[in-house]
Amino acid sequence: LPMLSPPPDTGLLPVTSDHGLARAGSRAQLAALLELTKPRVTALVMVTMVSGALVAPSPIQPFRLALDLFATSCVVGAANAFNMWMERDSDALMSRTRRRPLPTGRVAPELALAFGSLLAVVGLTLLATSVSSMAASLGWFALSSYVLAYTPLKRVTTWALHVGAVPGAMPPLIGWASVTGSLSREAFALFAILFVWQIPHFLAIATFRAPEYARAGLKVLPNVEGLAASERSVLRYSVLLLFVSVAPAVLGIAPIGYGVVALVSSLAFLGFAVHGRRTLAPERWARRLFLASLPYLVVVFGAFVASVA
Repeated sequence: LPMLSPPPDTGLLPVTSDHGLARAGSRAQLAALLELTKPRVTALVMVTMVSGALVAPSPIQPFRLALDLFATSCVVGAANAFNMWMERDSDALMSRTRRRPLPTGRVAPELALAFGSLLAVVGLTLLATSVSSMAASLGWFALSSYVLAYTPLKRVTTWALHVGAVPGAMPPLIGWASVTGSLSREAFALFAILFVWQIPHFLAIATFRAPEYARAGLKVLPNVEGLAASERSVLRYSVLLLFVSVAPAVLGIAPIGYGVVALVSSLAFLGFAVHGRRTLAPERWARRLFLASLPYLVVVFGAFVASVA
C-alpha cells in the first residue's frame, strides 16, 4: 500500500497517520470504558426498571422517563465499573472475565475508578434533581449495597448471592418511584419476582463455571457445599418463584390472565430444574436451566406489564 508522506522540502512529519492512530486509540479507549459498564447486563436492568415505570398509575412523561433511563443506566454502569475495579485480580483468573478491560490492561485501574465515580455522581445527581428523591435514594442504596456489601462478600460467604439479589431486584422500584415519587405493592411484586429469580439463575451459572470460581477464590454454593446442595437450593427457589410469580394474581394486584401466564411459565421453569437433574451431567443441566431462566423473566415481566399497565 502507498505510504502517506508530506510534500517535499516542507520538513513536516506525516501527521495524517498519527492522527488516524490517535483516533483509533481514542475509539478503543472509549469502547473499553463502555465495556466496564457491562452493556448487556445494564440493558436487562433497564428493561426491568422500565417495567416498574410502565405499571405505575401516574401518566408517563416521555422526557422524564428518558432522563430516568439515562440516570439509572449511569448508576448501574458505575456499580459494574466499581465491581470490575475491585475484582480485577480474580477476573484475570476466570476464562469468561479475563478479557475484560482491566485484566488485559486496556484500561488503567485509576481510570476505571474515576470513570465509575463520574457515572455515579452524574446518575445520582440527575435522579435527585430531575426525577425524584425516592428514586435517588433507591439508586444510592442499590449502588452502595452492590459495591460495599455484595462484591466483597463474594470472597467470604455463599450468602453474598442473597445480598446481591437485593440491589439486583431494585430497578422496578426505581422505575415506579421515578413516576410516582413513592412505592406501592405492584412495584414490590416485581421486586419479589426479580429477587427470587436471581437465585436459581446465578446458581446455574455457578454450577457450570464452578472450577473458574474456585480458581478466583469466590465462594459459590457448588464449591462450598457441593453440587447436591446447589441442586436442592435451585429446586427450592424454583418452587418459591412459582408462588411469588403467581401471587400478584392471587392478591388481586394483577388480573387472572397474568396469573395463567405466570403459572405456566413457572411450571415450565420448574420442569427444567427437575428434568435431567439425575440423568444429565451437572454442567449440562445447569446450562439448560440458565438458558431457560432468560426467556422466563422476559415473559413474566412482559405479562405483568401488559396486564397491569
